[in-house]
Amino acid sequence: MTTTRQGPHPAPDTLDDARHDVLDGSRHDVLDGSPDGVRALSFTGDRVVATVVRDTPEFRVEGRAIVVNCGAHDVWVAEPPRRPIPPLSSTILADTTVEGAGLLVVLRTDDRPRDDSGGPEDGDRGDSGSGSAGAGAITGEPGWRLLGDLIGEGTGDTGGLPFDRSIPLWRSPVDSIGRVAFDPARLLRQTPSAGPPQPFEVRVNLWFAPAGTDCFIHDRHDFIEVHTQVTGLGRMQKFRSQDHATLYQDVLMSPGYTTPDPFCAVGSDGTCVYPWHQYHADTDCTWLAIEYHRVPR
Repeated sequence: MTTTRQGPHPAPDTLDDARHDVLDGSRHDVLDGSPDGVRALSFTGDRVVATVVRDTPEFRVEGRAIVVNCGAHDVWVAEPPRRPIPPLSSTILADTTVEGAGLLVVLRTDDRPRDDSGGPEDGDRGDSGSGSAGAGAITGEPGWRLLGDLIGEGTGDTGGLPFDRSIPLWRSPVDSIGRVAFDPARLLRQTPSAGPPQPFEVRVNLWFAPAGTDCFIHDRHDFIEVHTQVTGLGRMQKFRSQDHATLYQDVLMSPGYTTPDPFCAVGSDGTCVYPWHQYHADTDCTWLAIEYHRVPR
């Protein structure tokens, strides 16, 4: 029978302690006899310690962390009264246990106050270097790149005007964390009852943008996505067209908050149909993107 290993470990005192624990697994439940369990994500680093938890009956959250349920079923906080963390949602937990952890992302950040603003200097595109203080320093960690550089000379498929490559929007490495199965029409509230489940690959990555950044209005994705705020204050916005003056919905986001419903619907051909939308950073912001990519049959 598969069990979890748990020990009476103290909570990590600092972010460096938490990062070390993620990389060596010493303070986290590990699923015995399984390649899954708990592992560090590819973008874990000095500013955000990121862990994926898979197929673990009980996972102990030591210290304070953002816990995102990326799976298709409820997970449960083991405190009375017992209440769930629903699929595609998140919360902040401290020194407690999550039961039925099918697919979680756990994020720890350094919440200590800083003297600096945390972002790039005026006129800087945000590459503050791995040794710099503040949230903007995350863009100097391995694998982070400007979206404009990732797109290269292409325009990107935004559904309208090409992406403005001068926008200081940074992306971490992308990590594939597993597969889930669900009926997308039911998930997106387009039908009252669930049909046959379909498999989806779950991919996650972090984004960073400095204060005041509009991250570009677009309406094209070939996947279902939600976002979780990690640091700073931002918002997801919807528009009637690729024009800021047509804003009609503003979803304010603070750390630990995940947009409660994906913005898209499933079209008659099975594709994802999105409204015009963008992320806006009110302060220097780091957020997590969770993407559900349909697995070809």
